[in-house]
This record gives sequence, C-alpha cells and structure tokens, in this order.
Amino acid sequence: MTATDLPPLALGGHAVDTTGQGPARPTPWAPLRVTGAEIAETVEHLSRAARPDDGRRCAALVHPESTTGRSFSPGVEVVVEVLLPGESTTPIRRNSSLVQIGVEGSGLVEVGDTSLTMDARDVVTVPSMRPHRFVNHGDRRWVRLSYSNAPLLDFLGTHFQEELDAAWAPGLPLDGPIDMVETDEIADRGSAPDHEISPTGARLRGYEYLVDIEPVPNHPLHWPYEAARALMAQTLGDGQRTIMALYNSATERRQGATNSFFVTLSRIPAGLTPRAEGPGHRHSSVAINYHVEGTGYSVVDGQRIDFGPGDLLLSAPSWREHAHYPSDSGLTVYTVQDHPQHIGMESLIWQEDLSGPIFALGLEKGQTGYTAPRNWDDE
Repeated sequence: MTATDLPPLALGGHAVDTTGQGPARPTPWAPLRVTGAEIAETVEHLSRAARPDDGRRCAALVHPESTTGRSFSPGVEVVVEVLLPGESTTPIRRNSSLVQIGVEGSGLVEVGDTSLTMDARDVVTVPSMRPHRFVNHGDRRWVRLSYSNAPLLDFLGTHFQEELDAAWAPGLPLDGPIDMVETDEIADRGSAPDHEISPTGARLRGYEYLVDIEPVPNHPLHWPYEAARALMAQTLGDGQRTIMALYNSATERRQGATNSFFVTLSRIPAGLTPRAEGPGHRHSSVAINYHVEGTGYSVVDGQRIDFGPGDLLLSAPSWREHAHYPSDSGLTVYTVQDHPQHIGMESLIWQEDLSGPIFALGLEKGQTGYTAPRNWDDE
C-alpha cells in the first residue's frame, strides 16, 4: 500500500506511510550576524517612535529562515527593548521566561515581590508567570536585549500572556489557589497512592502528583557585570577562568540561568597571540553570542564570520561545527544557549572531537578536561 492508498482519518487528519524513511537528521539554520551598528540603528528607530500604549518599544531580531517571523533561532526569540527616561511598561505575566542583558543605560526591573536595579552589561532573569514591569527613572534611555523561549511555546500553541492592572506593584498577590471541591478531605500528593509495580522501579501514582507538583522556588536573579568581571581573568596567565556560567540554583542539574537557557560570560584579556585555525566542535543546543568588547572571527561549517563590539551572532546553530578565534584585542562575550531545555528533554548531544564520541550530556559521563582548550593564554 502506498502513502496515497492509506485510508483517511475520520476528523480530517491523514496517515502518512513512513516505512523505510530512515532516521531523522538535524536541519540546522545558517549562522547569522547582526552588527552592533544595525542594533544601534534599530535602537534609534525605536527611540524616535511615539510611546506605545503598553510602553514596550521593542523589535525582534529575526532570522531569514524563521517561519514565524519572530525567532532568531528555531526556539529562541531575541528582542531589542528601549525605554526612554521617565517611561515604564504596563505590568504583564507570561509563561515564557526571560533573560535580560543590559546594553545601554539603567533601570528598574520589578518582578514578583522584588525590584532590581539593572545597569549596562548586567544580566537579570524573569521567571515564568511572574508579574513584571520595567521602569526607567534615569535621565538616559535604557536599552536591553531580551531572550525568551517564546518561539517554542508559539509552535506548541501554548504561549500565554496577560496584561495586569496598572496598579500592580511588587509584592501584590495575584490569583491564588482555587478550591474546586468543597470537602473536609484535602486531596493532594500527601494523601495520594504511590505503588511500585515492577522490579524495574516503575510506579503507579495518584493523579494528585500531576496537578499538585512540588514547587521549586525560582526567584528573579541579578548578576552585576562588575562583580562577575572581578572574579575572572584580568591578565593573561593569571590563573583565573576566562569563561564562567551564570547559575540559578532553581535549575539544579540543568545548570542554567533559567530552565530554558544557560548564560556564560567569557573574558579574555588583551594581548592574546591568535591561535591557528583548527577543528571545531558541535552540539544540539544553539548558541547566541553578544559581543560586548573585542574583535575576532568565528568559523561555522567552514564559513568565516568576523565580529566586533556590539555584534549579535548566532554562532552555533544546532549541530553545526564551529570554532572561535579572538584577536589580540581581548574579548568579552555573553553566550545564551538553550542547553538546560535540552537536558530536560534528554536531547542534549555534544561532540568535542568530530572524529570522537558523541556524548549524551546529562545521561552519561560528559565531556571532561573542558577548561583547558578554553583557558586561553599567550603560549
């Protein structure tokens, strides 16, 4: 029977014969650079526009292969956001989470029961479903790059967002628990059945475990750039690390700043002797580099892409070989990568040596000795 011979499904769907099609293959997007000058031009355009009703002067940076018209990589949205002096956004909450990187100016991030002052080059996270607002009390415009997992939720048809009352302020409660049934007996996971039903460890649990999930506190976090910078390499060969992860303990073994993204800060002091080109590595998670300082170039599947201060680079589309070559100017880079999301889905694969093994990170012993090739010196 051929695919066209398969019987139709009753409610309009159809069956597709996939016999003999073989295994799936990664289909990565091409690398993409948005220059610092292009981001600056976008900022100027947003700054000249009239203030919108919700206060959100924003522009999504969109990859030419995006089918939604919103995403920078298949599962990541990157938005340039601008607030002029005295402006604020209307409070909202959404089930996508945010990573914010300061580009210019400063302002106040009001989220949940917390208010955080964010300066240029700082990083702040906004957890899912926390009410939040951005306020510029200063005399300079405030510019941020905002990363979210919105494209993935849009694809699933489950991205939720709602505007809140303008009177909302940090600490004010929103919707609380709803008592669906009036009863003296509380049905929660504390009273639910839980049985081991085979020697393999398989269990049968009450439905309460699905709807009364043990919460993991996930607070908005703030990584001041100057405090992070002081803990990293200041001069070549001083023994300090040149790359570190911004860690949120709520992500536990996923090692993220949020449950969707890790963020790393790379700082390579000036004076580096540029290394010769060689093989790169690859991974299923995508990497987006925001180049704060320094120059150099990346090679992605044989394509050279030069970068400079202010450039945003999709430097590692999923499963494409890539390597980075900073110049002697030194380098400061924030990298956002959907690594934790892949750990949660057990889909994170990593190949450091393209002739070597492919590691399933989080499911088996991972890549070891990794700091050495990334701990640059001037040898």
